[in-house]
Amino acid sequence: MKSFAILAASAGLALAGCSSPAEALEKPVNAPASKTIAKEGAGLKTAVFAGGCFWGVEGVFSHVKGVKSAVSGYHGGKASTAKYNTIISGMTNHAEAVRITYDPYVVRYDELLQIFFSVVADPTLKNRQGPDVGAHYRSALVPQNAEQRRVARAYLKQMGASGKWRGPIVTKIEGYKKFYPAERYHQDFMRKNPRHGYIVRWDAPKVRALKSMYPSQYRASFLSDG
Repeated sequence: MKSFAILAASAGLALAGCSSPAEALEKPVNAPASKTIAKEGAGLKTAVFAGGCFWGVEGVFSHVKGVKSAVSGYHGGKASTAKYNTIISGMTNHAEAVRITYDPYVVRYDELLQIFFSVVADPTLKNRQGPDVGAHYRSALVPQNAEQRRVARAYLKQMGASGKWRGPIVTKIEGYKKFYPAERYHQDFMRKNPRHGYIVRWDAPKVRALKSMYPSQYRASFLSDG
């Protein structure tokens, strides 16, 4: 769990490590390009992704060209329990998630899915990602419209038949309920805390994989929401 890392961060101890036991680093996967192309039209679009600790999800998408905003937060559950110290119990039905705003003329939804499953989330893990365990760390796609839902369904099916992953695909599509932005200290956490033990071990490698695997879609500067 990263709860001790959070407490350390809030106390200004940027070098504190994650309290989880040491584990092998996750490896990126060459997720297949989607056979179903998103047809989203002009104008900025919004998408919500849940893929474990939101620091890394936000960090990766903040380096993707065409992404205009990336906000860490909680999807699902009630407003009264949309607080970090409450959701870590795993009993609130929230998922740590990231809401991004993007320009589909630069990066389409189906391309975001490919990036997400290549370097961010392991779709074969249920209620966990990396060292973090609990229902609030589940991987989920939260479509914001019928087109995203169509593309997400087709892509999960394609992933299952691709043979790229050893286990079955357990990532779910969840209906949009409510997105609650996380506490301020969670926003832009990777940019603000590049030496944090959790970031160094788990999230920085994801950004390096993005740069290596998707050089044409990689943006060197970190998109900041403030």
